[in-house]
Amino acid sequence: MENDERPGTILSEADSWKVLERNQHGRLAVSVLGEPDIYPLNFIAHEKRLLLRTNPGTKLAELTVNEKVAFEVEEIVDAEAWSVVLKGTARVIESQSEIDEADKLPLKPWIPTRKYTYVEITPTRVQGRYFELGDEPERY
Repeated sequence: MENDERPGTILSEADSWKVLERNQHGRLAVSVLGEPDIYPLNFIAHEKRLLLRTNPGTKLAELTVNEKVAFEVEEIVDAEAWSVVLKGTARVIESQSEIDEADKLPLKPWIPTRKYTYVEITPTRVQGRYFELGDEPERY
């Protein structure tokens, strides 16, 4: 069987973090009772962890039921693309000292709403790829 898939160049963990650090929007994947959900959201990468803000609702309920999450960010510039997938555990930040520290970060809601709950994602695995974009090659 012929495989013409080009998986791209695997990024080092340090380069994967650089992609996370220069982006603000991604997708959070959660799964509860075998049912997956994906949520677009904004975030900040800070000290080798991700922080996001949310309000009570489905997303928050799901990640508290199952703390195992995945997060993905893509970046496309001209004919280049980067994709980073982070797997880890999520927790609601509850201590006031941690909330005070998170409040100092430039993490603002994506849409004009007030979001008071911080969630921290601590990675267990970070994996990234780099792609050179282009047209499909001609058959020979």
